Amino acid sequence: MNVIPTEIPDVLIIEPRVFGDDRGFFMESYNERAFAEKAGITQQFVQDNHSRSGKNVLRGLHYQIQQAQGKLVRAIVGTILDVAVDIRRSSPTFGQWISCELSAENKRMLWVPAGFAHGFVVTSDVAEVLYKATDFYAPQYERSILWNDPDLAIAWNVDGEPILSPKDEAGVPLKQAEVYP
Repeated sequence: MNVIPTEIPDVLIIEPRVFGDDRGFFMESYNERAFAEKAGITQQFVQDNHSRSGKNVLRGLHYQIQQAQGKLVRAIVGTILDVAVDIRRSSPTFGQWISCELSAENKRMLWVPAGFAHGFVVTSDVAEVLYKATDFYAPQYERSILWNDPDLAIAWNVDGEPILSPKDEAGVPLKQAEVYP
């Protein structure tokens, strides 16, 4: 696999080795030993999640203030723009974000470690997203940062207004959000 660093050193783009022929393709989407050796990802994954969304659905920016989750994200149908925001106050990249296109075609994955808010927007007609999480979902600790916080100025590249859940509409700006030390 190929590990691509991003502008935020802890966030990584992972390109798996894909073996294809006229029958289709095969790839290892996760191998504990390879991820540890090549990407330094040694966290244990305890939960797998799967979502399906239509075009312009924007999910995020989510995080859990306790039971923080690292996430290994990939799109298995369609295309998304995936975003990670550093919300670790002691980090030199606090308040910075990166984005990456993940698609069924490019088979890339994004490693979003604990300490980041995460979200994505669907740029194809439909997308299915799978992600592995390093801690269990705990709704009592879930928080949401406003997707269009002007201080973050995330370039979502949404065609028109995004489709949001009530929870995401009620997100708060980073300046008012609970963040990690």
